[in-house]
This record gives sequence, structure tokens and C-alpha cells, in this order.
Amino acid sequence: MRLAALPLLLAPLFIAPAAVAATNLSVCTEASPEGFDVVQYNSLTTTNASADVLMNRLVDYDATSGKLVPSLADSWEVSPDGLTYTFKLHPDVKFHRTEYFTPSRTLTAEDVRFSFERMLDPANPWHKIAQSGFPHAQSLQLPALVKKIDALDPLTVRFTLDHADSTFLAALSMGFASIYPAEYADKLLKAGTPEKLNSQPIGTGPFIFSRFQKDAVVRYKANPDYFAGKPAVDNLIFAITPDANVRLQKLHRDECQIALSPKPLDVGEAEKDPALKVEKTAAFMTAFVAINSQHPPLDKPEVRQAINLAFDKGSYLKAVFEGTAEAANGPFPPNTWSYAKELPGYPQDLAKAKALLDRAGLKDGFKTTIWTRPTGSLLNPNPNLGAQLLQADLAKVGIQAEIRVIEWGELIRRAKAGEHDLLFMGWAGDNGDPDNFLTPQFSCAAVKSGTNFARYCDPTLDKLISAGKTTSEQGVRSKLYQQAQAQIQQQALWLPLAHPTAFALTRKHVEGYQVSPFGRQDFSKVSVKP
Repeated sequence: MRLAALPLLLAPLFIAPAAVAATNLSVCTEASPEGFDVVQYNSLTTTNASADVLMNRLVDYDATSGKLVPSLADSWEVSPDGLTYTFKLHPDVKFHRTEYFTPSRTLTAEDVRFSFERMLDPANPWHKIAQSGFPHAQSLQLPALVKKIDALDPLTVRFTLDHADSTFLAALSMGFASIYPAEYADKLLKAGTPEKLNSQPIGTGPFIFSRFQKDAVVRYKANPDYFAGKPAVDNLIFAITPDANVRLQKLHRDECQIALSPKPLDVGEAEKDPALKVEKTAAFMTAFVAINSQHPPLDKPEVRQAINLAFDKGSYLKAVFEGTAEAANGPFPPNTWSYAKELPGYPQDLAKAKALLDRAGLKDGFKTTIWTRPTGSLLNPNPNLGAQLLQADLAKVGIQAEIRVIEWGELIRRAKAGEHDLLFMGWAGDNGDPDNFLTPQFSCAAVKSGTNFARYCDPTLDKLISAGKTTSEQGVRSKLYQQAQAQIQQQALWLPLAHPTAFALTRKHVEGYQVSPFGRQDFSKVSVKP
């Protein structure tokens, strides 16, 4: 009887251990992405939700060292004449496996070639499918720059350029340069459903797309086969929460472990809460009001200068940024290596502003519109207040401005089409290179692609911007870019506002999260402790 009882006594020793609970990281974000095919869009919100979590690029930019570092490419060589770039790919990089796609092979040079040729070659069947075009590739003039892309072997790809361009390698670290699986693209084309690339994305990144509910949530799960190592959390949730106050409340309740784009007042409150942490860094960004130079009377330099002179920037910074931003005097942040610090700004001078309007034949002023978003962001913490302050200052010189509050996705779409007059906007550099502000915002090509919100195309300015990319000599480039900044300021294409401090609020038990000066998001090494 004792022997018969033995299995009963031992049975508990063979019970499987309890399953380990999955770890979740919930991030409160401020807006919905426009889609997940990042090449079609230029907003940071979309880059964060697609390129930053789902994708990888050939190279990455390390903000700490200020250098380009390997990503999907382990190494690269540049020819002495600067016309060929040869990349050696990391072996055995796996694409995401989902319920809607099962890859049959790992990353090869053919995937790199497809990812770029769809943007550059009008004959490529994927070229016409992007409803929004390819704003970054077009504004950077890549179709004219890249002559051909060769897959030399499965793990070697070569780009041949038409002419030397010192910004080319850095551009490959930007979100639009993410690498897609050619096999998945072929499957979608054959099925007649190419639009699914934008709604059911596949990449090589640390997280795999799961579900998207517009204006509510984006869900991801950790990629167990990520070539840089599985993320520390099992599930990533973007809780789309437009109201900054609600983001802070969710953080207090531990419904979110990270809250992005807090208001300056919220940062102060969080610093007093022992359960929270404040992460921050100087942002490589500029907040501005774009002045549409194609809309009369904004096409006159005197009118644009008058708008700059009418505005009380000091009061704006104090009211909207509450001491968390530095006044902007031009497009470049002060830590840019070609920043023109000696340029005169436009201190408020109502009498001079009125005189300029008089000279432009607008003694009695004129009517215009101010476009802004409904909810706050890092580059525009209080959209309504900022628009009201600008409206009040313009009224002092006879400019009657109507404020139009437009949902973020529609605002971007219509602004890229040039429908706005005055537009509250911001720009974040992706890679530390000053051209990342100039070409996308002030080149003639960028007017066509829609990222040039001032809608200004001038041959002299265009030549300065182009010339700056033909040499790698930083001193030469600096002189050219300083001339470009002088012209931009003289023409008053923007009303420059601020260079903000980038903040994020986290729970104390969140580890491994860092704020990027470029606004990019890396959750691959973030952990949530019990």
C-alpha cells in the first residue's frame, strides 16, 4: 500500500511550473499615425509608430556619439570619388512572422533594392501605389541622386550616385529609409491588395504589428527573433491620448508607464511625485510659424517681415513653453555646427511693422488665417493659446487673422498641399546634419513634395543648399549654410518660435528609456520592473 501511494506523493513534483506573466509597456502618445508605410509620410508621430518600432535601416545615428553606426548593415565602404556606397548586410536577419505573412527567407540585398527602387523609379509597380507620394525621398532629390542599386550578392548591396552628396549616408538613418520585405510586397501585388502594406506592415524591427484602432490604440508584440535581441517587454501599447492632462492622469494611475509630450506645467508636477521620473534632453528641433509665400499678400517680403516684427516672442515663450524652450532666430537649433549666431532677429517693433505694411500697399492691413492643431505636442504645447497670442499681436498692426483648428492628420495633408496661410508647425532633424532642415524645408524640390511649408522656391537659395551637399568639408559647408540662413531670415519665410527641451514622463519602475533629441523612440531596451 505504501508503494501504491508513492506516485500520488510524487505527482506534485511533475506539475508544470506556472506560466510567467507577460510584461506590458504602455506609452501614452498624443496622436494617431497617418499609416504604417512610413515612406509616404513625414510626421514624427507616424515615424514613431512605424519606423521606430517595426523597422530597421541600413545605418542608425547615435545621438550620444554624434556618429552613424551599423544597423542592418554591419559595415560599408565609400569610394574615393564619393559615387559608390557598398553595404555588407547583417546575416540571418528575420522578417516578422504574423497571421497575414509567413516569410520564406531572411533579409537579402534584394529587399534593400526593392525598398529604395519603389521610391525612386517611376516604372516600379509600387511607385504609383503610394497615395501620398514619397515626401522625404522627393524633397531630398534622391531620384536624381541615385543612378542605380545593385544586389551584388545576397548580403552585399551597392548604391551608385550621379554625383557626390555628403548627406547621403546620414539620410539613410532616417525613418523613410526603412527596409521592407520584397517577398511580402510581391505577395500583396499578386493578391491585388498593395494598400495592405500601409495597414498590415512587416519589418525586421524589435516589435511586430498586432492591431490599430484609430484615435485609440496601437498594439505590438515583441519580436522573439529580433537580430539585436528580443525586447525586454512582451507587449508594447501606444495609448493614443491627445489631451496632455489625461496622459498625466493615466501615468499617475499606472495605466501608462511612459507619457510623451507633456506640458511644461506637467513636468513640474511630475518632478514632485516620488512615483514618477522626468527624462529630458535638448531637442534638435525648431518650432515655427510657416508663412505661405505663394498666397498674396504673403508673397511680399515686407509683409512677412511685418508679421515677424509684430509678434512678441518673449511673451509667447513664457506663456506657452513656460521656460522650457530657447527662443528661435532661424531654422537651425543653436547646437547645429553651422548655426549663424550673428544674424539679427526680429524683435517686436509695431511701428516698423506698420511702416512695412504701408510700403507694401497695405496701410489698412489685410485678412488672413492661422492654422493650428487641436492638441498639444512637444513643439506646440498649447496650440490654442499660441494662436490667440499671434492673432492679438497681428491685430495691433491691422492684420485680421482667423484661427482655424484642424485635426492633425488633415492639417498635415492640407498643409502639404499648400492650402494654409500661417501655419503653426515644427521640424525635428533626424541625423544631426544641418541639411536635414534646409533641403526638406526650403528647397524647390520640397515645394513639390509638400514638406516646404513656406512654399518658397528661389534659384539662389536652392544653389546654396545644393552646393552644401557636394563637399564633405565642414568649413565650406558652414559658409554656404550661413549664407542660406541669412537669406531665409531676410526673406522672413518663417516666424521662428522656439527650440524646446524634449521631455518624457515615466513611472519609477521603468528602466532603459532615453529621450532622443530628434524625437525618435527606442523601446527595444526598455524594461518595466515589478
